[in-house]
Amino acid sequence: MRLIILGPPGAGKGTQAERICGSRGIPHISTGDIFRDNIRRETPLGKQVTGILDAGGYVPDEITNQIVADRLAQDDARDGFLLDGYPRTVAQVEALDTLLAGWGHALDAVLELQVDEQELVTRLVKRAETSGRTDDTEDVIRERQRIYREETAPLVRIYSERHLVVPVDGVGELDEVSERISTALDGLPTA
Repeated sequence: MRLIILGPPGAGKGTQAERICGSRGIPHISTGDIFRDNIRRETPLGKQVTGILDAGGYVPDEITNQIVADRLAQDDARDGFLLDGYPRTVAQVEALDTLLAGWGHALDAVLELQVDEQELVTRLVKRAETSGRTDDTEDVIRERQRIYREETAPLVRIYSERHLVVPVDGVGELDEVSERISTALDGLPTA
């Protein structure tokens, strides 16, 4: 399966993506994880994106597109993948479309985790307290929510027009949300 998981920051994309990938045997490709790993290792990319992420911004499309293209070209992603945190903008959708078309592939589905914004802020503040993530201050969280609404939420419209969006209620216990996702994926038409 070639999947995207969408949803605002804090919707549980990373956690659910790991579960999906484990059960479906596809790699979880998280741009956020790639960026954080580079920051931790103090690579040139890490140094470049540190200030952007700490301010609650998003890494420019051209950098993100190249990182994703390089990762999708690896052998383990040849027969499927789940993208988490990408695409975030219309320009990234177009870059992904071009990349997949060049390989003769298409997306199977776009999972959209739906969670109320106040629930998201509460979740992320709690996560920051327990994980020590310095990029999760309340101001940064609210800025990411604003950016998501302006730039990323329109992707749902694009993918809806292509009949690829699978909405999933992201509120509830971890296992409940996982079961909703599994049921939705099992109900997809097969090629």
